[in-house]
Amino acid sequence: MTFSIAAVDRTTGDVGAAATTCFLAVGAGVLWAELGVGAVCTQAMARIEYGPEVLELLRAGATPADALARTTAADGDSADRQLGTIDAAGRGATFTGDRCFDWAGGRVLPDAVIQGNILVGEIVLDAMERAWIDSATEPLDRRLLSVLRAGDATGGDRRGRQSAAILVRRAAGGDPVDLRVDDHPAPLDELERLRDVYERIYGTTAQDAWVTIDATVAASLRAALLRAGRSVAADGAWDAELEEALAAWVFDASLDGRWSGGDRIDPVVLQHLLG
Repeated sequence: MTFSIAAVDRTTGDVGAAATTCFLAVGAGVLWAELGVGAVCTQAMARIEYGPEVLELLRAGATPADALARTTAADGDSADRQLGTIDAAGRGATFTGDRCFDWAGGRVLPDAVIQGNILVGEIVLDAMERAWIDSATEPLDRRLLSVLRAGDATGGDRRGRQSAAILVRRAAGGDPVDLRVDDHPAPLDELERLRDVYERIYGTTAQDAWVTIDATVAASLRAALLRAGRSVAADGAWDAELEEALAAWVFDASLDGRWSGGDRIDPVVLQHLLG
């Protein structure tokens, strides 16, 4: 009762999956991903165990097609299930049981698999495929959201909307993008908002784009910190007092991963304070 995508970025090594549905908490067990191995979506009358089982088979060297064939063959209720997987090499496979509710189906794309059931029609997969191809220059998390957006815009789940989720494991390290909207009238809007919050907290800005805190910037910082109720002099250049007040605000705003002191500041931190 879901439409989803599992995909890999072979340039960065990132791997992930995303899904949305008119059902509660789609992120609770549908999405699985492991760096260097692949990603899995298990849905319809979902058997959650498919996720770790398929990843284990991929880890052991099975192809995606073989992994799906082996897991579904061992399940007497596989006709009610839908399953898709992509491996780290970009090979994919998708399975739709013949008892899945119409419209149901899946496709293997370059470096991705898409699938859905109880859809308004195959036009949902058409739109998802176009969005995947058209977003080729975007980071994987943005591509996954674009694909869900495109499917939803054509009608998506014919019953409506309720939940959405995204899971991306990043090869460069750091926290995964693991975001879930369990119950919301516009779950993709909320998921995108959460993704922007995630990026604000965990993202990075190239050092050459950082802003030097000159007298003008210092004055703006002092005014903004005073509006935020911080104890700081209203006037003055960059000094230890301003740095201390700014550092306290940055910590409270959970932006300490982006700035830890000094007279140059990440523009995302600056804009968030001034905004």
